[in-house]
Amino acid sequence: MDVTSATSVASPAATAAAPAKITSDFNTFLRMLTVQMQNQDPLKPIDSADYAVQLATFSGVEQQVRTNQLLADLQGKFQQLGMSEMASWIGKEARVAAPVLYDGSPLTLSPNPAVGADRAVLVVKDAQGNLVSREEIPVSAEPYQWLGAGADGAPLPPGTYSIELESLSGERVITTQPVEHYAKVIEARGGPQGTKLVLEGGVEVLAVDVTALRTPQS
Repeated sequence: MDVTSATSVASPAATAAAPAKITSDFNTFLRMLTVQMQNQDPLKPIDSADYAVQLATFSGVEQQVRTNQLLADLQGKFQQLGMSEMASWIGKEARVAAPVLYDGSPLTLSPNPAVGADRAVLVVKDAQGNLVSREEIPVSAEPYQWLGAGADGAPLPPGTYSIELESLSGERVITTQPVEHYAKVIEARGGPQGTKLVLEGGVEVLAVDVTALRTPQS
């Protein structure tokens, strides 16, 4: 897929159209001002200061429009640059805290138990938010192979699941946080919040939320 094609940036035609519109508006303003002068009451002429105020007001608006257009152009260029950098991420595996795509094969999770925890429990929910299992795991930051077992020990059906890690001290929950895992990047998209990565299964994450990147393991 051509990644840069997914980015919405200002086209040259659109960029050129803005100054042309400003010039047109300014000419219209001058014509209106001329008509106003021609049709004023000779006995009560409009104060020249009023004309100055009108001209200054229009000039201020014109300058603001130009500034906004410049900022929009710069934003488009920066976004295009970011998308170009993201092109090299396509096909790589990104580590991120996001829902996992389970296809029946074990998944490698990267848990990070809280300091002071003496127990760690994986809390697994399906795409509808239903709790499907709670699995106690070692209190360690070492990679963990999740087999995809449900509460009854049987394999869960293929699908997208959210997995959180409960860090406990005895029976007290210290923290609950999403578990990171590696997933293949299949697309990059620009947006108002920044570049988004689309992972296998259609899960979307912000590029800034990725904590590691690696070549897919065979």
